[in-house]
Amino acid sequence: MKQYLLGIDIGTSACKTAVFDEDGHVLATGSGDYPVYYPRQGWAEQNPEEWWAAVCGAIKAMLEKSGIRAEDIAGIGIDGQSWSAIPVDKNGEVLANTPIWMDTRAADICEEVGRKVGEDRIFQVCGNPFKATYTTPKILWYQRNLPEVYEHTYKILQSNSYIAYKLTGEMTQELSQGYGLHCFDMRKGVWDLDMCRELGIREDLLPDIYPSHAIVGGVTEKAARECGLLPGTPVAAGALDAACGTLGAGVVHPGETQEQGGQAGGMSICIDEYKADPRLILSYHAAAGQWILQGGTVGGGGVMRWMEQQFGDYERSRKEELGKSSLIQFNEIAEKVAPGSDGMVFLPYMSGERSPIWDPNAKGVFYGLDFSKTKGHFIRAAMEGVALSLKHNLDVAKEAGAEVSVLRAMGGSANSLLWTQIKADVTGKKIIVPSSDTATTLGAVILAGVGIGMYKSFEEAVEKTAEIKRTHEPDPKNREVYDRNYETYLKLYDHLKDIMAERSR
Repeated sequence: MKQYLLGIDIGTSACKTAVFDEDGHVLATGSGDYPVYYPRQGWAEQNPEEWWAAVCGAIKAMLEKSGIRAEDIAGIGIDGQSWSAIPVDKNGEVLANTPIWMDTRAADICEEVGRKVGEDRIFQVCGNPFKATYTTPKILWYQRNLPEVYEHTYKILQSNSYIAYKLTGEMTQELSQGYGLHCFDMRKGVWDLDMCRELGIREDLLPDIYPSHAIVGGVTEKAARECGLLPGTPVAAGALDAACGTLGAGVVHPGETQEQGGQAGGMSICIDEYKADPRLILSYHAAAGQWILQGGTVGGGGVMRWMEQQFGDYERSRKEELGKSSLIQFNEIAEKVAPGSDGMVFLPYMSGERSPIWDPNAKGVFYGLDFSKTKGHFIRAAMEGVALSLKHNLDVAKEAGAEVSVLRAMGGSANSLLWTQIKADVTGKKIIVPSSDTATTLGAVILAGVGIGMYKSFEEAVEKTAEIKRTHEPDPKNREVYDRNYETYLKLYDHLKDIMAERSR
C-alpha cells in the first residue's frame, strides 16, 4: 500500500488541500472558497461550517480528479489561520460566526481589561500583547455582547482544531495556537488558571492541549461519508499556518527564519529559548520543543494583488498576446527602475498594521512623487515597501535577542525573482527559496508524518522534503540607497501617525 499524506490549509479566503508522497512531492491539489463577512466597521468574521463544506468539496474533487485512493492516505495534517474563537456546544454545533485575525471589534475591551489586570501582568504570562485581534478579547466580547452564546459554549476552538474535530469528533487545542489566548503560559505550554480567573474566562472553555504532531483521533464514519476519506485515517492536531509554513520551509534549527510572502508578510524566527517582545508575536513552533518569534504585517503579496487589480488593465489585456501574466509584466516594468525607486518610498499599511507598530489606524502612503515617476516606480516602491516592513520586524527581533543570518522564503511572492532579491538587498540577508507555493501544506503533512512514524524526526522530514530551488545573496552596491529609504520609511510613519489617528475618528 502506498503511503501518502494529506494536508489541509484553512486560509483567509480559501482552503487548500494537497496530497504529498514521503519525499515531499505534490501528487494532487484542491481548493475551496468561502467568504469573509464584514457586517460592521472593524468586524471581519467567517462561518466555520463553510470551511468544512469547502474542505469536503476540495478533498472529494481532488481524489476523484487525481485517481488517488482514500486508502492510500496514511495520515492527515491541518494548518489554519490564527486567532479564531469558534464557540461550539456539547454537540459540536457552531453557535456564532468566528471573528478572524483581522477583526478589531474588541478594542475597547482590550483597553479596559488591560488597565484592570495590567498589560505587563498579562504579557508576563503569555508573552504577547493584549490586542483586539487575538482570541482572548473575542471570547470576552461574546461574554458581554452574546451572553446566550457564551452561556451555551462548551469549548472555544481554533481553525485547525475545528477541522480536526469535524474529522475525528475530538475537541482539542494544540500548542502553536495557544498564543492567541492570554491565559496560556508561553514558557510551560499549559493553561494558567489564575490568569483565566483574572481575565474572567471560564476554565472549562479551554480544550486539552496537545503537541502539534500528536495524533488526536481517526476519521469518523460520518466525516468519511462527507469528505470521501477512509474511516480510521489518523489525524494530527495540526498547527498555526505560520508555524506550518515555517516548518515546510525547512526551518527547524534555532536562528533559521521563514520569510512570509503570502497575502500578509512577515517572518518567523526559530528559537530554542523564551524570548518575548511586546512589539512582536511569540508562539510555539510546530516542531516540538521550540518557539517562533514572529513579525506579522498586513503588507505582503496582497499589496501586489491590489496594485494589479487597480492598475493592471493594460497588462491583463496583453496576457494572451505576450503569453505572460499581468504580475510577470509588472515585475518586468519594475525591473527597469533603479533600486531605491529614485527616492520613492511606500508604507504598506493597507489595513492598519500589526507588528511592530500595532496601529489599526495606520494607512498606506506613497512618498516622493514628482513628474519623473512612472508606473514602474509605483510597482517597485510597493515591493520595496514590503521589504522595508520585513527589515523593521527583523531589526526589532534583533533587539529582542533573536539574531537572523539566513531567510527561507515561502508564499507566492517568493516566485518573483525581483521581489526576493529586493528583500535580500533591503535586509542584507541571504534568502533561500524552497518549494514556496506548498510550504504551508507541506508543514501540515510533516506533522502527520512525524505523528504516525513515517519520519523519525522533524530534521529527517525536512531533509527529505524541503528542496532548495534557488538562493539570493544581498548586493552590497544597493545597501546605501536602501538604508536611506529605510530611514525615510521610519520617519514617515513617526511624523504621520498622529494624523492617521485623527482622521480615523
